[in-house]
Amino acid sequence: MSESGQPAYVAGDLVRTYRHDPPHHTRLPRYARGKLGVVVEPEGRAPLADVRAQGRPDAPVEMIYAVRFAARELWGEGGHDVVLDLSESYLEPYEEVDGDVR
Repeated sequence: MSESGQPAYVAGDLVRTYRHDPPHHTRLPRYARGKLGVVVEPEGRAPLADVRAQGRPDAPVEMIYAVRFAARELWGEGGHDVVLDLSESYLEPYEEVDGDVR
């Protein structure tokens, strides 16, 4: 969440998922790590499942976003889209460097 309490991302924002491989449960599927998607909408706040799955009571509450990915972005082929519900900490803003999406 932004400092104003508003969602950090809004519908239409381009985001990239983090490339991480934690040694514990995560709700960010391996096939979606490091991939470019588009925020469909913020869906509300929920405790971070990664922390709750460890049985810890200190799970941060984060905004959950519906994020749309082209199947081609995820698997290199396919003409359809896939929508995943992802916690804010899995996302980073889209960046373009010298015309290359990063």
